Amino acid sequence: MTTAEPRYDAMVLAGGAARRLGGADKPRLAVGGRSLLDRVLAACQGAERVVVVGPGSGGGVRWTRERPPGGGPVAAVAAGLAELAHPVDPAGAPVLLLLAADLPFLTPGTVGRLAAAVTGEVEAAVLVDAGGRDQPLLAAYRTAALRAALAGLGDPAGRPLRRLVGGLRTVRLPDTEDAAADCDTWAQLAAARRRDLTDRSAAG
Repeated sequence: MTTAEPRYDAMVLAGGAARRLGGADKPRLAVGGRSLLDRVLAACQGAERVVVVGPGSGGGVRWTRERPPGGGPVAAVAAGLAELAHPVDPAGAPVLLLLAADLPFLTPGTVGRLAAAVTGEVEAAVLVDAGGRDQPLLAAYRTAALRAALAGLGDPAGRPLRRLVGGLRTVRLPDTEDAAADCDTWAQLAAARRRDLTDRSAAG
């Protein structure tokens, strides 16, 4: 008997100011000929629904904006959850993947491993990077628990994400693929491009 694939939705936060990139449109920056956002969306190919929170449109996914624009990650989560609530689907996916838009080496394998870990009493599965740091924007959450935490928080604008998710029953998974490598600076983007070239050369 095979184990059923976990059912999940995905939310990608793509509205940050990218100050260390001089305000560049970070999700549209390319690694290996594909935008950072497109690479993240490709890793979520098993999602039932996908919403991107940030300026933009298209790509076969839903789009919405946080209120107010620039209101921070919790405001973005609130906007994404509101978008996924329409239309109401009582049989909707029970798990939500919450992802940053600048993860060029995220894979469907890591996404599936996170989604599958939200089982039993677990309310969150968070990837832990090579430095031992939790990555709450590379994580899976039980959707009902995340909605309940948001409802108890009050005004989401300006709130830190850890304030929202810190009270959830959490398991931590090691980052076996270095999927947490992000692109907050030009140096990190250049390193990602070099790694992509190396990976593609090694693959033949």
